Amino acid sequence: MIRSAFLLFILFGILFESQSPVQAQDRSAEVLRFLEHRDREIKDVLGGRETLTDEQREQLKRVINDGIDFTAMGRTALGPFWTDPAPAQREEFVDVFSRIVRNQSLSDLDVYRSVVTYGNITANDTLAYVTTTTVYKDIPTKVEYVLGRTGQQWKVRDIILDDVSTSEGYARSFQSVVRKRGFDSLMNSLRKKLDRMRS
Repeated sequence: MIRSAFLLFILFGILFESQSPVQAQDRSAEVLRFLEHRDREIKDVLGGRETLTDEQREQLKRVINDGIDFTAMGRTALGPFWTDPAPAQREEFVDVFSRIVRNQSLSDLDVYRSVVTYGNITANDTLAYVTTTTVYKDIPTKVEYVLGRTGQQWKVRDIILDDVSTSEGYARSFQSVVRKRGFDSLMNSLRKKLDRMRS
């Protein structure tokens, strides 16, 4: 994982070294506004409540996850197997995968009450890399974000907690299943997991 973080640092250095300082500053400001706005929305929904109504939980789920690019995250998770399924199968994969992540995102609401401090932001017209520190239960944790920009909208493509990539975690699990048992087996497992969450 340290090797992955190092390669990511090199990649972003190559991508951003040719941009103008003004351009970089503008894009960095956009990314910061996006992340700060998302954090404020989440905390506004939570308020000081210990429990949430079903409506509030659905609202929180939207605020947390609508800023995530699940197609990009899913493409990373499948890696070399992304192009194997038909387009309709890939679409279903992203849909089921995103629903699972959305449901899991509310497993610990206190995480979203944490104080976030924003550090270095490196950005160009299409990609951004952000370092933050989140203090959760008095323990500071390094959280890094990789974002992509389509049109005027920024979305999160990966979240790295203490040098552990969320997308790479899914990749290890998903690609192992596809490699051993095939894409259909992965989809069956994901559908069953989603069904269990609904029951």
